[in-house]
Amino acid sequence: MSAFFSTDTAAFLAGALGRTLWMTIIGCTLGLLLGAGLALLRRTQLRALAPLRLLALLHVEGFRRVPFLVILMFVLFFVQAVAPDLSLLGIATLAVTLTASAYLAEIVGAGLDAVPRPQVESAQVLGLSWWDRLVRVVLPQAWGVILPPAAAFMVMFVKDTALASQLGVVELAFSAKILVNKGVSPLLGYGAVLLLYAGISWPLGRAARLLEKRLGAHRHR
Repeated sequence: MSAFFSTDTAAFLAGALGRTLWMTIIGCTLGLLLGAGLALLRRTQLRALAPLRLLALLHVEGFRRVPFLVILMFVLFFVQAVAPDLSLLGIATLAVTLTASAYLAEIVGAGLDAVPRPQVESAQVLGLSWWDRLVRVVLPQAWGVILPPAAAFMVMFVKDTALASQLGVVELAFSAKILVNKGVSPLLGYGAVLLLYAGISWPLGRAARLLEKRLGAHRHR
């Protein structure tokens, strides 16, 4: 009890929580930007971009069909060969970004496809450029479809970051194991981590549901 209820343990758990949030927020945010680019690329019709469309397809389908742990190991060995100075936290965040981009590309693509086709064609008839159609017609309607499942995906991925412990990243799940190895009761160590995971997931999940409800009502109006 005395080893657990101390400022050192609190600081240790706070650092592990910060690394978990870093991997989730930074990785999923970059993944959303990359996924949006992949989704837009896959929907272009320019013949010159056909090779890039193929690469985007391979990226999305490949990373969605490989377990996250395998992606972590692949990124670890690849990065250590080309950038050996990158930290383990950076490697794990890169793996999260690549994985999240594949799933979020499908979510963004579904949002883009949800915009009624006649509206896009009408904007094209009015002479709007591809960029103007995207910014003024497609995205304002697509975001309401994209954001709720994207937020839900981020909430789900908080738990998957526990696999980064296999690289040696001291995130929440690994911090409990370290505390237990130091003599802290497993009930206290893993119980604290359980509460921290719940403290992250519950407000994020609540925010995702509120966002979905608000955007759904807006689309209905």
